[in-house]
Amino acid sequence: MWMIIFSAQNHDRQFFDKINRQQFTTQGFMLIYCKASLTKTSVNLAQGSDAACIFVNDQLDGSILKQLSESGVRAVLLRCAGFDNIDLQAAKKLGLFVARVPEYSPGSVAEHTIALIMTLTRHIHRTDRRVREGNFALDGLLGKTVQGKTVGIIGTGKIGLMTARILKGFGCHLLGYDPAPTSAFRETGHYVELDTLLSQADIVSLHCPLIKSTHHLINEKTLAHMKRGAMLLNTSRGRDSRYLCYHHGFEITAARGIGY
Repeated sequence: MWMIIFSAQNHDRQFFDKINRQQFTTQGFMLIYCKASLTKTSVNLAQGSDAACIFVNDQLDGSILKQLSESGVRAVLLRCAGFDNIDLQAAKKLGLFVARVPEYSPGSVAEHTIALIMTLTRHIHRTDRRVREGNFALDGLLGKTVQGKTVGIIGTGKIGLMTARILKGFGCHLLGYDPAPTSAFRETGHYVELDTLLSQADIVSLHCPLIKSTHHLINEKTLAHMKRGAMLLNTSRGRDSRYLCYHHGFEITAARGIGY
């Protein structure tokens, strides 16, 4: 079986080769690594492959899926949790098998969220640059405490829940918003409406899948409900937020850093 891996990075090759050697030596899987993203111009590279493994920025609209099918591809494998970049209806009509990774290391994303919060509250990124330049002045580097802050968690799935539990240990007051509330989050914080969360939170953290209802969930209208000087973090999908820049006095950062 031949599988082409689009948007392949060095770490992809390292781990795919390792697992292939350790667990699938008798299956005869042949892996082809392609650094290019899957687009209309690169789809021809899949000619002769049985499966295509893709990542978050690869394009899988109806026309590309049709070309993959005509090239002999029978399976599309997403090495990510999100599936907003694939036309599932088109894939079904073409008889393509589609699979994704439902979750991977939610604790890592939660801990990265905490790292971003600490970086912004303590100006770690600015301090690092200043010290490297031999400047040890403290002007403009006065930090803030996280303890006692109200934190709004938008999306209380596994990552949002783990983030909330860590922040609870900091002594934060947790608010949550999710169309599908869970009893697990209620043990850590309490649910409120989105507008209430935005107006009360000192820190707002997004942990949402990118679906129709979350597309541009944070926009000019919702930003207007936030406290001036509040912090907004997006460690989910970029298009959950429309405005990812310094705007209206908010400190805004993003874990993925793709054109924010």
